[in-house]
Amino acid sequence: MPLRIGPCEPWPFEPECCQLPEGVAPETIDRWRAVATSILWALSGRRWGPSCPYTVRPCRKRCLDSSGPISFQAGGTGPWIPYIGADGVWRNASVCGCKSDCSCGELCEVRLEGPVHDIVSVEVDGVMLPPESYRVDSANLLVRTDGQCWPDCQDMAAPCGEPDTFCVTYRIGLPLDDAAIAAFSALVCHLVKDCSGSCGCKVSTNRNLSRLSRQGVDLEFADPTVIYSEMRTGLPAVDMWLNAVNPYRQTSPSRVYSPDYKRPRTQTWP
Repeated sequence: MPLRIGPCEPWPFEPECCQLPEGVAPETIDRWRAVATSILWALSGRRWGPSCPYTVRPCRKRCLDSSGPISFQAGGTGPWIPYIGADGVWRNASVCGCKSDCSCGELCEVRLEGPVHDIVSVEVDGVMLPPESYRVDSANLLVRTDGQCWPDCQDMAAPCGEPDTFCVTYRIGLPLDDAAIAAFSALVCHLVKDCSGSCGCKVSTNRNLSRLSRQGVDLEFADPTVIYSEMRTGLPAVDMWLNAVNPYRQTSPSRVYSPDYKRPRTQTWP
């Protein structure tokens, strides 16, 4: 099951360009910030903003793991691995270490469900590692940088924080840029004005007028359900951002599944 649950905290809100009615309670703004966060997170394809923190129990990618790259050498010791060359002929190659196509030495890394927004904590054998002892590459590879390596395996029956355990707590999501914050702030202002009941600001009065005849007073309104069915809101600032980050109206991130990739274990109950 993919690690995809909505955000736990509202996105940043900038009220400078929003003319909110006077006397709006901070609790009202906070409530609609939470609502707007859920709406834009879903409409943007469930990819933006930090998610709730997850704690996973990964296993290190080993040298002979078929899911990772294998580097070869012409001679030396170690097990021999059969492979097909560019000419279609079977040959044997000896493994010379966990090397990537860009690394001259062994690179100790674990693969996480991404994209990684930030790392909250990493515990090995109950000891919290300092942030300078690891980094994140390619949005989902946790690389050890202090000269040590991640454990090959761990005691899955023991809770996090005990000896012989390896636990990573992190958040998923693309970082929010200025355009995302501007779109979010516009949606929050729109929802707050609807809740305040001020004249001319309620969402119910915004019926998307498409045609007006002056003399005969003929009004023609667009069907709002069409806009919502296209995963849009009718607000220019919000819809421009949605068109930029989710032009194909995806409801979830695209994924490529491999039978060779073992997903990190995470506790779901209790």
